[in-house]
Amino acid sequence: MNTLGDVGEFGLIGRVTADRVQPPSTLLGPGDDSAVVAAADGRVVACTDVLVEGVHFRLDWSSPDQVGRKAAAANLADIAAMGAVPTALLVGLACPRDTPVETLEGIASGIWAEAASAGAGVVGGDVASGPAIVLSVTALGSLEGREPVTRSGARPGDVVALAGRVGWAAAGLDVLHRGFRSPVAVVGAHRVPEPPYAAGPQAAQAGATSMIDVSDGLLADLAHVATASGVTIDVSTAALAVPARLAEVASALGVDPLTWLLTGGEDHALVATFPPGAVPADWAVIGGVTDGDPTVLVDGAPHDGPAGWDHFAQDT
Repeated sequence: MNTLGDVGEFGLIGRVTADRVQPPSTLLGPGDDSAVVAAADGRVVACTDVLVEGVHFRLDWSSPDQVGRKAAAANLADIAAMGAVPTALLVGLACPRDTPVETLEGIASGIWAEAASAGAGVVGGDVASGPAIVLSVTALGSLEGREPVTRSGARPGDVVALAGRVGWAAAGLDVLHRGFRSPVAVVGAHRVPEPPYAAGPQAAQAGATSMIDVSDGLLADLAHVATASGVTIDVSTAALAVPARLAEVASALGVDPLTWLLTGGEDHALVATFPPGAVPADWAVIGGVTDGDPTVLVDGAPHDGPAGWDHFAQDT
């Protein structure tokens, strides 16, 4: 089995970029000092996430392809949360020199596949040695002439709506921590999130006043919106239907499934605020915005317990 030390940095780059198809927005792809990506709007939306082996993923829990898809999805969802359309990814990789090339090719294939599912290309990156696999992915996107939907626009009287699923990735992580590998649908949600990429631009076109992707937990991420907008957000648990599969898993593990829905991260759903009557058909209303101190309430009361994930507030 070949390792990265056997093929070298440029050998690896050649393997993971050869014969790949780029979208029209990629004017110059991998192989030069920089890539060139079309920005017809005149503005570029950009974001970066870092995934660390042992913190964000484990290769005994996920295949290399799944790790790659997860790394790409985390960034592509941030672009969608601005109301933008993803156009390109840049990938930084650090790993030990004895990492099997097959593992790295699998990660690369997952990144390319997830990027393609969102209409984006993989246009460049870098490779370096390190003690563990670390992926740093930068995503670029186009607003297509629209204004960005930020966290700071929520207004009293708006409704809060959700696109995509929440709680599934957290349930899958709990299952894996208990030493199980099924139900496959639940565990798979932790391995590969399913962000609703198209819902971001859809929300922007419908007049969303604020938006964020649910990466750390619904309550934790809504708290960012509440703080940035200077409003109170109230989430209704009655509007958060617990899927039957999650209810079954929660019962087996002795967990309240609402905890997963309210505080579980890594599903990368989108949550936004809209003027009443402006919510798109594919979005579910889960709460409202009122005047008051910047905070998030659950059924009119403060939430008891952690609101979501914080890397530096707890052990990883």
